[in-house]
Amino acid sequence: MSKKPVVIEDLLKYTYPENLQYSPDGTYLAFQAAKADEKKNAYSRDVWMIKDGSPKQLTANMNASIVLWDDETHLILTREMPEQEPGVTQLYRIDVTGGEAQKWLKLPFGVRGMKKIRENIYAVMAMINSDDPDAYLDNDETRTKKIEEKKKDADYQVVDEVPYWFNGAGFVNGLRSALFIVKTGEKTEIRRITAPKFNVNEFIIHENKIWYTGNVKDRKVNLYDKIFSYDIDTKKTVTEYKKNDYSIGSLMFLKGKLYCQASDMKEYGVNQTADICVLKDGKLEFVKDPKRSLYESIAGDTMLGGGKQSVVKNDVFYTLATDEDHVQIRSYDAKMKEKVLFDEAGGIFFLDVSDTKIAFARETETSLGEIYEMNLDGTDIRKLTDFNTDVLKDKYVAVPNRVDYECGDEKLHGWVLLPENFSKKKTYPAVLDVHGGPRAVYGEMYFHEMQVWASKGYVVMYTNIRGSDGRDDAFADIRGKYGYVDFDNLMAFVDKVLETYPNINQTKVCETGGSYGGFMTNWIITHTDRFCCAASQRSISNWISMSFISDIGLYFGPDQCGAKGLFGDENTAKLWEHSPLKYADRVKTPTLFIHSDEDYRCPLPEGMQMMQALAVRGIETRMVIFHGENHELSRSGKPLHRIRRLKEITDWFDSHTK
Repeated sequence: MSKKPVVIEDLLKYTYPENLQYSPDGTYLAFQAAKADEKKNAYSRDVWMIKDGSPKQLTANMNASIVLWDDETHLILTREMPEQEPGVTQLYRIDVTGGEAQKWLKLPFGVRGMKKIRENIYAVMAMINSDDPDAYLDNDETRTKKIEEKKKDADYQVVDEVPYWFNGAGFVNGLRSALFIVKTGEKTEIRRITAPKFNVNEFIIHENKIWYTGNVKDRKVNLYDKIFSYDIDTKKTVTEYKKNDYSIGSLMFLKGKLYCQASDMKEYGVNQTADICVLKDGKLEFVKDPKRSLYESIAGDTMLGGGKQSVVKNDVFYTLATDEDHVQIRSYDAKMKEKVLFDEAGGIFFLDVSDTKIAFARETETSLGEIYEMNLDGTDIRKLTDFNTDVLKDKYVAVPNRVDYECGDEKLHGWVLLPENFSKKKTYPAVLDVHGGPRAVYGEMYFHEMQVWASKGYVVMYTNIRGSDGRDDAFADIRGKYGYVDFDNLMAFVDKVLETYPNINQTKVCETGGSYGGFMTNWIITHTDRFCCAASQRSISNWISMSFISDIGLYFGPDQCGAKGLFGDENTAKLWEHSPLKYADRVKTPTLFIHSDEDYRCPLPEGMQMMQALAVRGIETRMVIFHGENHELSRSGKPLHRIRRLKEITDWFDSHTK
């Protein structure tokens, strides 16, 4: 008896856990659960709490997100409301032992992060305009007047720095991420502690000091960070690391010493894996090469929001790490002794740690995201939530079948999803799906779009090629090789799949990918006509134009193409060599283009150039532009837009394989 198919609209039924946070004493575990709201074409979020392994909904119809634990029993929340006052963050406080959320504190800026220093004193990271850095001091009348003045200029946008926009944030010209000290009580006191043009990247609290990274941004982006400390009592700022020679992140104190992850980007460029370093006498000293990305970089489309990638607890650093084709949980003690605490197939997306437990969100090959918990040593793993079991009940969920292959000296592997009741006596159409990044990975976990295609009768194939994450930097480094080693790997994989499953109809193999996968789609159609059709999503077609308009283009384009800069004939030639648009006169493949008009990572003209190059040559093509969406359309776009996107791609495949 056949099972029910996974259908595109199942996206509306999934629950997406987010933002795990233990209470200070570890008694409670709070998180958000997001669901699609079809009528509003948006997502609604409620806060849940787990005590003694039992989940319980804490808020309903509040559309709330967790900011932090204020003490052992009180959570600080924000709400997303249509009538929200512009430029203001209203915070709520709720007692998890009982009671409704109450208005607590209104801050005159958009909060990006908040940590408690001690009773009634908080460090807050928020956005400011560097031309009006003290706007937070405005009274209501002045603030209202400025808002009205801004409305008069709504038809204009002035830019004078780069990047002037950023994916997911819109135009950011003049905006900076600043640090504030907020004192609560009978009267709220707010004080900015960073300079108007200074941009904060991250901050932590340690022994009455705020430690933070960042640098002055003046006209153009600065990839390097300095380290600073601010003493709450003396109100003095000290530059703890003064050089401009490392990209620095993941500040952490272990046994009283400040550690961080730092990359000089000299050997492997902007995607180089960061080393663990210690700050000693104003210098960063190398401690350990983790040899893997200490975060999750697994590709998927069924985890909506995020959470912590790493946590320091009792002088131990707990972190996610992408290894081969899955995500581990690792720990590092003060001597940087490494332990792998969890090492199973699938994806882990965020975690938190108490004195005795580690909680994490996990997805497997046949299950959607749920919350799990285990002991600090990785034993006694337990599943705590069961949000999505009923959604997939009686559904056909294809299990990944591993396919090993070789390309040159590389030993690689990928997977194939087979339709239900797959028979060697029948022929099947197929889809090759290419991940983004390129420094990302596919793994053995649930992927909605692939399951939809498998349910519709397609054989779906996907792989991790050179350039992917999960191995060392040498494997991930394809600078100056875009379109060469990666293309060869993909073609070798397709050859192996067709050899392994000879009943795939070789004249009905489709191809798609997004971001870097979109670049590869554009490259594939300009270098082979073996695919019956293709769907290029949020793509790059021209590295020259991308480098001058993308939010990361100035440094990412030349770096990845192996150019020494943006100017000069030699550099231009290198950028153009790796641009699919250069070879557009070769295209024969019918190609669909999917793009968002607020995608500032791979901006809209990248798709339009390629589509137009096909159209003027009479190649069958179609472009669907999603208004108000950005680079994250397939992962966190509005629910109905995500459905329309997947329907467009699936219909395109169907029309060229039936």
